[in-house]
Amino acid sequence: MNRLVVRMVLSHLLVAVVAALATFLVVRQLAPALFDESLRMGPGGGMGPGPGSGMGSGMVLRQQFGDAVDRALLVGTVCGAVAAALVGAFAAYRLVRPLDALRTATRAMAQGRYDGPLPTPGTTELAELTDDVQRLGQQLHETEARRVRLLGEVAHEMRTPLTVIDGTVEAMIDGVMPVEPERLALVSDEVRRLRRLSDDLSALSRTDEGRLTLVLVDVDLREFVERAAGRLRAQAVDAGLALDIDCGSVPVPVRVDPERIGQVVTNLVGNAVRATPPGGRVTVRCAMSGSSACVGVTDTGEGLAAPDLERVFERFYRVPGRRSVEGESGSGIGLTIARSLVAAHGGRLSAESPGVGLGATFTAVLPLRDGPDA
Repeated sequence: MNRLVVRMVLSHLLVAVVAALATFLVVRQLAPALFDESLRMGPGGGMGPGPGSGMGSGMVLRQQFGDAVDRALLVGTVCGAVAAALVGAFAAYRLVRPLDALRTATRAMAQGRYDGPLPTPGTTELAELTDDVQRLGQQLHETEARRVRLLGEVAHEMRTPLTVIDGTVEAMIDGVMPVEPERLALVSDEVRRLRRLSDDLSALSRTDEGRLTLVLVDVDLREFVERAAGRLRAQAVDAGLALDIDCGSVPVPVRVDPERIGQVVTNLVGNAVRATPPGGRVTVRCAMSGSSACVGVTDTGEGLAAPDLERVFERFYRVPGRRSVEGESGSGIGLTIARSLVAAHGGRLSAESPGVGLGATFTAVLPLRDGPDA
């Protein structure tokens, strides 16, 4: 009974029944009176044709009866139409009222007000639509909050290296600090930090706008996975972690952009290193699985709760309660970029975790290269 389709069918049926019932009642009440009036107004001014009038009087009587029924049906139809219109208007009002409230709420969301009241319709479809609109408002509110937070974080990330660069250069100009390779290396490190932040934001913008350019070549995926993961071995050792790279002995032929795939692997391994406390282990695997190539990065770190398995790929999202790492400069968009890069290659990137504190596994699945040499 709460389904919209059921209510619409019942409302139309109710309108038809009301119209028919009103027509029947009006005709039933008016037809005899109109027939009697026709008899009184018949030839001779009496109660109609007298005895012996024959076939002519019968035709007149039939005509008078037909006229009375026609007039009664006309009046009954008008009354039935009026009754049907009233019932239909009431049913339409009951349907349109929650829709108007939803429209008002969506207009408020378009203006940036996400906490406006929403109706609670009794119809199942409208109730589900209201729930969807409410979830949309919550997500838009969270996205806006993350955007504002990102602006603050980006400003903070830029302020620190710019302060170091400005202070160092000014000290060199004033002669307080000698111009030595070590001092210049400090400035160079901060410049690279700024460039990395700029590259992340630029890559995110290009993937959002569909302007990402891929230079595809035929390669053995194992080589690039080993190379990209190996570059972070020193970082893992400094963090007190064991980094295992297992790519097997079977070639994994793919057609990819090596630089972009290396960026994905570097991002996944770097995240695993940051999420794993000292004494833990990060394992990188690369192998074929059916008609696909799989790259998996598994850590024994802080893990993920079930609701966060998809949300970690949202832009600017950071897992609540995540441990802070000294010197970390992530912008919260690395996994978003990584998933977009994998998708641009026709693959997918997913996350799995047994739970908080039990580690996590990120798996990138890419299509194998077609052709007889593959």
